[in-house]
Amino acid sequence: MVDTIEDTIPENPVPLQDLKGIDTVGRYKIERQLGKGGSGVVYLGIDPYIKRNVAIKMSKLTTDRERAHFFVEAQSAGRLNHPNIVSIYDAGLHKEYCYIAMEYIEGATLAKFCSKENLLPFNTVVEIIINVCNALDYAHKQKVIHRDIKPTNIMLDSSLSPKIADFSIAQITETTVEMGIFGTPSYMSPEQLKDSQVSGISDIFSLGCVLYEMLAGVKAFPGDNHFSIMYKINNENPSSLLSIRQEIPRILDEITQKALSKNPGERYQTCMDFAYDLRVALRGFTETALNGKVKDVIDFMLHLPFFNNFSKEHIKELIATSKVAKVRKGKTIVTEGEIDDTFYIILSGKVTIKKKDKTISVIGHGECFGEMAYICGQARAATVIAETDCILLIISAPLLDRSSESIQLLFFKNFAITLVNRLSQTS
Repeated sequence: MVDTIEDTIPENPVPLQDLKGIDTVGRYKIERQLGKGGSGVVYLGIDPYIKRNVAIKMSKLTTDRERAHFFVEAQSAGRLNHPNIVSIYDAGLHKEYCYIAMEYIEGATLAKFCSKENLLPFNTVVEIIINVCNALDYAHKQKVIHRDIKPTNIMLDSSLSPKIADFSIAQITETTVEMGIFGTPSYMSPEQLKDSQVSGISDIFSLGCVLYEMLAGVKAFPGDNHFSIMYKINNENPSSLLSIRQEIPRILDEITQKALSKNPGERYQTCMDFAYDLRVALRGFTETALNGKVKDVIDFMLHLPFFNNFSKEHIKELIATSKVAKVRKGKTIVTEGEIDDTFYIILSGKVTIKKKDKTISVIGHGECFGEMAYICGQARAATVIAETDCILLIISAPLLDRSSESIQLLFFKNFAITLVNRLSQTS
């Protein structure tokens, strides 16, 4: 079975051993083959100047149309800068070969965790899909539609943080749309199969298929061939997750079914809406384990300087829409130039703030960081590293935007006080 129904890239790109002794491409030294797909062969390479590993996708192409199609990935993913999207470093021609050099992720794809024998805990699955939602929402805002979201196109690093890869059939919405059916049948939306107008809502359907598979260990639309799969996607609803695994929380079944609605208008309309419901679900089925600690956390937070004008009810509402995480000493929490919409409040420990490798300040419990990216909607202005082991309250901007007006006003007031204090200290 081929990966895509229609693709202008040859099904069998030239393997490394047929490159007639070529051991470098552009400035990159080729080490070994990593894998092969419908749009090229991927090799591990080394950038001799920056001294880092890179993944290099290559294909031997002869016509201008084939080459233009191959470089769609560089043109689409190349305009994106997000921690959950594989970065594109370089693209070019080497003799008769096209190549794209990109971020090398040492890990596995989500496909590893889609079999019944190797499923991840529910909360881990939901956290992964939320991160993918954040990345897709960012891509859609940059007018890029992936069109081929599937387990093998989502990498996981050693900490189980996802990275979306392979934008080889992505659509940039301001460009002329190429007609034809593109994608992988098991994960294609009904509108893709009908060659109708495709939007970011189509990626939501595909991600719903991925979520279903990670929870159930089977595909949402199984079939022996493309035609039976396509028929099911267009005409049948997938089996309830509860009929496959009774222990799956009902709310996850409801969320997945909504993402897999055949009518685009009945699906989640943005990835942020999808992520919001997933966060509610995550909060719900972990609440029992956390219930005994909530009162202690509320009392603790009320004594932090940042929250001295918050009421208990405000804190309770805030805890319900945020996440507490422990970070080890030396870990980079935020990277300068990153695009992200979260901000952090230090519940315990200290962090170092650096700009261009120069230490600006060290801040401790009760202080916040990352708020300027939320206020200004710009890339991170500094790098933040854990000076000691830390416990952080992580707050998502979209979730704060949905909080009560009184909480939002308190945050902006405290942000302003924090900025004034920092400016006065600098002066």
